Amino acid sequence: MGVFDFLGRWFGSEPKPVERRDKPRMSAREGTRVLIVDDSPTIVALLKKLLQQNGYVTLEAENAEQGIKIATAELPDLIFLDIVLPGMNGFAALRQLRREARTKHIPIIMISGNEQATEQFYAQRIGADDFMKKPFSRAEVFMRIERLLNSDKVPNRSPGA
Repeated sequence: MGVFDFLGRWFGSEPKPVERRDKPRMSAREGTRVLIVDDSPTIVALLKKLLQQNGYVTLEAENAEQGIKIATAELPDLIFLDIVLPGMNGFAALRQLRREARTKHIPIIMISGNEQATEQFYAQRIGADDFMKKPFSRAEVFMRIERLLNSDKVPNRSPGA
């Protein structure tokens, strides 16, 4: 390394790599309504905090039956749906939401602490738009949402889902 290279680095003229936090993130439009269906108060509180800090309106349900009622009545823009729930599981809830005319268009991101890739495959095969494994990071939550946004910053169903 020459003296000028060293001085350039020392005085900051060398381009810095773009950090993840510095990358512009595309957010959904303010007021986007997200339903969180999970029996873990910790997961619900975490997602609620992340989403509300970014202008989202959250609705919460602790089981699938309650989630289906809220989804049908409130028509959220996006649903985070846990797979393992008391009573009806997330797969059954997903199938029911996809059969209902009022809710079949709502993008759904399945979430689970189970590492088995078969769940991810199965979730996508029966109509989920994405899958997120617990534990998840803030960046992953917003990356999953961003993948579903259309040009108007509204979550849309994935092509082919």
